[in-house]
Amino acid sequence: MSRALRILVAAAVLLGGAASSSAAETAQLTRGTAITDPDLLRKLDDGDVLTIARLLAPERKADGPLTTDRLFAALPQLKEIPPAIDAELERYIARQKAAWPTETIGTGEGFDVQLFDRANLTSPDTRFVLAGIVNRMDRAYVAEESCGEIRLIYRLTRFDGGKPATRLPMTFNLVLKARDARQREGNGKPVSCAEIARRWLDNGNWQELIGGRDDAMLDRIETNIQLSVAPKSALHDFRSDYLLKVFKYDAATKTFAEAVLENQIDRARILADEALRRDFKHWLLAPGNLREFDRGTVLIPERFLAKAAVVPTPAGLDASALQPEFGMVQGEEKGEGGDPVFTDDDVVGALKQAAARGDMQNIRSVAGFQRRLNDVTCSGCHQTRGIGGFHFPGVDWLADKPSNAAIVPASPHFVGDQLRRRDILTAFAAGKRPDFSRGFASRPQTRGSRELAGSEYQDGWGAHCSLADAGSGTPDKSFTSWNCANGLSCQAAAASRRIGMCFIKTR
Repeated sequence: MSRALRILVAAAVLLGGAASSSAAETAQLTRGTAITDPDLLRKLDDGDVLTIARLLAPERKADGPLTTDRLFAALPQLKEIPPAIDAELERYIARQKAAWPTETIGTGEGFDVQLFDRANLTSPDTRFVLAGIVNRMDRAYVAEESCGEIRLIYRLTRFDGGKPATRLPMTFNLVLKARDARQREGNGKPVSCAEIARRWLDNGNWQELIGGRDDAMLDRIETNIQLSVAPKSALHDFRSDYLLKVFKYDAATKTFAEAVLENQIDRARILADEALRRDFKHWLLAPGNLREFDRGTVLIPERFLAKAAVVPTPAGLDASALQPEFGMVQGEEKGEGGDPVFTDDDVVGALKQAAARGDMQNIRSVAGFQRRLNDVTCSGCHQTRGIGGFHFPGVDWLADKPSNAAIVPASPHFVGDQLRRRDILTAFAAGKRPDFSRGFASRPQTRGSRELAGSEYQDGWGAHCSLADAGSGTPDKSFTSWNCANGLSCQAAAASRRIGMCFIKTR
């Protein structure tokens, strides 16, 4: 195992331990922005109140949650999901065999690359369990009339007789609109975004928080599956790949249809098509789009996007083919299509013009541009301080002692972003226009709050930091504020000369 990987694994273990030992701190940070109470989640799931079947087919006879052997057959809205996942798995297997012809691949421990067992999606012993509910009104900039989103996150779980339940590596997120325009308050007026935000901040009744339960509220389903695990071998370090897919609800057909992933740039297709490369460069560097790109609120047009993403972890800090934008910015190795899409001159010129207007908050260098190009994508975000490829594995309320479960409910990235999300809810509740901007995914934007200072969520052990503070060279203006807490020092975790990780000082 390489030094960089050893450090990343050690950080993940320590951060996981820190998160599980500070459950009260995590609960406080997520108060008003997420429902993670194990007793309430158990009640909503066991009572067949907020199961997938109840939300998609409220008229269904209440005979308990559906196991996966019945779920996709009983709910026609989901019929397109299993074949789409099967097709992605077959493509993945073909790519793996072409890339590593000497390695075996299949389901079970006897293979070099161990695949996700598709039988879990047709088994009478598995079902999706409600593992958390997350307020995403911070995404209201995507569709203001909906006031953002509410996400119900389900974890695939195996039940084997009287044995303890086993959580399996797949999440199924049912994304609802935060508001349906037809919703009314007691006085007959439409429910406002301000009212919805106030209900969450007041930790109101869950029925008010979730809103209506009908077709008008459905937006999409997001799936995240650990496709494979490949132990360290003579050919490569340990690697685990995750498949991300999105299925958008079509009200006309009443089904969830395969859709592009938001901001998931189709690197191979863009690099291979000269016209598409040119169009993408001109679109992203246009002043208005570059400003939203810097703020983290950009919405890249669908013609540049992919319908699936395979996310390798760990990806490390250095630019490599494991990262979604690799080869698109000058200075990296050439990608699939040869020359990069963005030269240094392209980026520097666009940033200079933007800086003259005072537009930029985060990106102040080519390296900052490159990092943002990674973290606006679904796969780039999932590679940022996640727990095994999941930012919200969910609450394991099936454990004997959920608060002490080995699997923590969320990653440092998720927890560290809650202050920004609460700030947006507070603005909504006060009738103000929220600031939807966000910093880099690796560094939470706290907007002046000191709540995260010194914690593992911002500048504590394992946090990303600027190596220039350690005397490694000229500071990069995009990262100069990335410091370490007292008692920690910024050390290189890879060959990168810009970004390191905070560790205990050693002599």
